[in-house]
Amino acid sequence: MRIEIWSDVVCPWCYIGKRRLENALAAFEHAGEVEVVWRSFQLDPSAPAVPVETVAESLGRKYGGGAEAGRAMIDRVEAVAAEEGLLFRHHASLRVSTVDAHRILHLALDSGGPVLQGRLKEALLAAYFVETENVADRATLTRIATDVGLDPTRVAEVMAGTEYAEAVEADIREASALGANGVPFYVIDRKYGVSGAQPAETFVQVLERAWTDLHPQLDLVGGGAEACGPDGCAV
Repeated sequence: MRIEIWSDVVCPWCYIGKRRLENALAAFEHAGEVEVVWRSFQLDPSAPAVPVETVAESLGRKYGGGAEAGRAMIDRVEAVAAEEGLLFRHHASLRVSTVDAHRILHLALDSGGPVLQGRLKEALLAAYFVETENVADRATLTRIATDVGLDPTRVAEVMAGTEYAEAVEADIREASALGANGVPFYVIDRKYGVSGAQPAETFVQVLERAWTDLHPQLDLVGGGAEACGPDGCAV
């Protein structure tokens, strides 16, 4: 079973949704046969590569009230994150571009598969929301990527150019084609779509449904009639 998740590394609900999905997988009997792949999405394509303001300042400027109002908007999501064991410092997070972060996630998938990509995704989310690091800074991205096991030479090559930029754009176009107008957006076996950071119970239900689709069971009728079995035939 494959779960593809469209998300952004600066999306708080994407991190919360990641934890909820992980909790669902912990309760799912067949979690060992589930593969998770991360797809690219940009919440704010106009965000700068060099930060000029925090997310709180950006929200306050956009909706009015300044940084104080922006921090009040963030309080709710930080409280929800805490319920999932995530101690955000989102008030201090920087408004930055995520193109390079998505490019390096594509490299991780190509070079180490979903497991390595998953490690990098977690590291990037933690860097942004917990450590308030600049995930648009290429030196920072290089350190995070190599720390989780990516090859330093390949990371340097990707960071020096535009490799995987088209793959990022292709993911974004595909999200639109699938009907995603926000993230997180989950697609299970290209059959079921789940929008938003749903409760773990909802994820368990759709996982079980998808598993049943892959492994249908026969409805037995007429049970109890005589039959032969491994121990022979009753006569």
